[in-house]
Amino acid sequence: MMASACSLPTPGTATNGTHTAANPWPSLGLLGLLNNWAQRLTELRIDVDLSGRDIQREFDALHDRIRTNHRTRDAMQPLPLHLLGLVLRMREADGEVFVYAIDPQRNRIVAYTVFNRLVEVDRRTDRHLRAPHTKVAHGYRRMGIASAIYRWWLDSGRSLMTGARQSAGAHGLWMALARDYELAAVRIGGHKRVEQLPMPTPPGFYAALDTRLVLVGRGCRLADFAQHTAAGS
Repeated sequence: MMASACSLPTPGTATNGTHTAANPWPSLGLLGLLNNWAQRLTELRIDVDLSGRDIQREFDALHDRIRTNHRTRDAMQPLPLHLLGLVLRMREADGEVFVYAIDPQRNRIVAYTVFNRLVEVDRRTDRHLRAPHTKVAHGYRRMGIASAIYRWWLDSGRSLMTGARQSAGAHGLWMALARDYELAAVRIGGHKRVEQLPMPTPPGFYAALDTRLVLVGRGCRLADFAQHTAAGS
């Protein structure tokens, strides 16, 4: 069980409560907000997309390691998600959460997500944020696996921050999730503190390596872990 709402690293189960994500720029409207983000966030560091050529081989080796390591195998817990016949399992180690999507018909891992700790942030912020990274095997893409896992995390009252780089697919997923969850731009400032950035930002601002995106979990507040930065600071 989670020690407190919006606090990490102990995993929690998904909630069934309803929530309307706050729009930090209500005058823009939802369409205007997303168009605004789409225009400016194309300047983010976009990483090369995963080819997937060797992903299944990597997953098979991972599956073998899990089966032969009784500690890892025993630490696996079922994830309460139902996704097109796939079975999802999770485990936690050193404050990081690992989620595996398994095709029981083939007895294979077909997708994998890790919610990494961020060494760039301070201890206070570390209690609230993780950076997700997902790989999906060919034949299982565009099934909504990553979206379902990220929504489970966010609905559990935990927040997400992008890493230093994103694939084009991951960037698109974050923009889609922004329709249902509060999306914010932040900067990792001095003393590893996260600073909320005013919007809109000038062109080219997101090319900086210390700027990131945050999706705020259900029932959480950006103010719980981010300081407000005035325009021009």
